[in-house]
Amino acid sequence: MTPPSSTSTAIIQAQMRQWSGPLPQPEALERYNQIVPTAAERIIRMAETQHDHRLAIEKEVVDSNVNSQKLGTILGFIIAMTAIVGGIFLAYVGRETSGLVSIITALVGLAGVFVYGKSEQKKDLAKKTEAVVTTR
Repeated sequence: MTPPSSTSTAIIQAQMRQWSGPLPQPEALERYNQIVPTAAERIIRMAETQHDHRLAIEKEVVDSNVNSQKLGTILGFIIAMTAIVGGIFLAYVGRETSGLVSIITALVGLAGVFVYGKSEQKKDLAKKTEAVVTTR
């Protein structure tokens, strides 16, 4: 006679939870409040303050970039117009070749900056589009 065989079954269950964001899970906030009565409110206020701070910094960076671009455009226009007016003056006083070279150089420079700027904008837009597509 063979001894009865005993088999046992073990059930293993695993659970994984993931949370993403500036605030802890609601259950964790509730536990914080049990330890320190105003902890959840303070944590939420801290997240709101950090959010407002980041928005203020981003706004300052954007405003600074816009001002830099405006200043660059204005200064570029002044330099180009100075070269063109100088070329016209040279042509007027009898130095036609020098005047024409000055005018053409200024216009080619302006066109080059325009084309380069458009090219960089397209590259930047392509990078941003690629970044958005890869994060989805």
